[in-house]
Amino acid sequence: MSTTLEQLRQFTTIVADTGDFNVLKAFAPQDGTTNPSHILNAAKKPQYNAIIKDAAAYGKSQSHNTEEQVEHAVVRLLVGFGCEILKCIPGRVSTEVDANHSFNKDKTIKMAREIIKLYEGFGIERERILIKIASTWEGFQACRVLEAEGIHCNMTLLFSPVQAKIAGEVGATLISPFVGRSMDWYQKNVPGKDYSGVKDPGVKLVTDIFNYYNAHGIKTEIMAASLRNIDECVHLAGISHMTINVQLLEELRTADYAVRRRLVPQEVPAINETVELYGYNEARFRFDLFNDHMASDKISESLRIFLKDGAELKQILRAALDA
Repeated sequence: MSTTLEQLRQFTTIVADTGDFNVLKAFAPQDGTTNPSHILNAAKKPQYNAIIKDAAAYGKSQSHNTEEQVEHAVVRLLVGFGCEILKCIPGRVSTEVDANHSFNKDKTIKMAREIIKLYEGFGIERERILIKIASTWEGFQACRVLEAEGIHCNMTLLFSPVQAKIAGEVGATLISPFVGRSMDWYQKNVPGKDYSGVKDPGVKLVTDIFNYYNAHGIKTEIMAASLRNIDECVHLAGISHMTINVQLLEELRTADYAVRRRLVPQEVPAINETVELYGYNEARFRFDLFNDHMASDKISESLRIFLKDGAELKQILRAALDA
């Protein structure tokens, strides 16, 4: 029998969730993605000093103001890692907008455009880039503008069908619902229940979004994220993408659990009824998301982690600028 990873590849595009492009060659994923924590961990390694120096030089070339230099250096650093990742994969890479802009539509758009401009300056077409944006109200409004410009977006920090619904409305290319972090909340706040298999709250979240999208003909791709174990991967076989960390990729590569396709678009009946859209109704979106207790908690918690790691990354860049 082929390995569990090889079986999964038959039904799902495998995406490596790492900022260390040197490990990509071992797993041959189709796509790559990173987050501030991955980039921070990679930036601390001496073999990536050249990327840090290039980022600092770019920052200095863009402004005489130190804080503006840091902002531009962050963009150049992200693109630098993205370019190296793209050398190792045939598909797309997701590059994340600074978490500080999660509630600022205009700054999100500005940084996304700078990211794309830099990639194109290195000869990389925008079709290979996904701009990773937090799934806030402001993030979705930025996504609406960027997708209209042909800049493709990956909406991250997604924990609720509410967020998935508006992502489809604004034309997001891809969403990244968080499986493992959803499970974390239920194990902490509603302990003692059987959360195995399809009862896993994260698996259920992704499955419900998959069914909603296919029932309503929504083309937005779904990439299951923050996967923690083989069981979650097996029960989501058939989702369009899975972004998997290196440790779990290794486990999947050495396991021989049988995999069958669990999510099949053709098995989801179409729904012709009219759905009430969020449109530009910010109040209703915020109210509905607020009423999803798990999502409200986990968005805040996860965003604070990204903000903390982003701040540490900027300190590394400030040191490089001073040097």
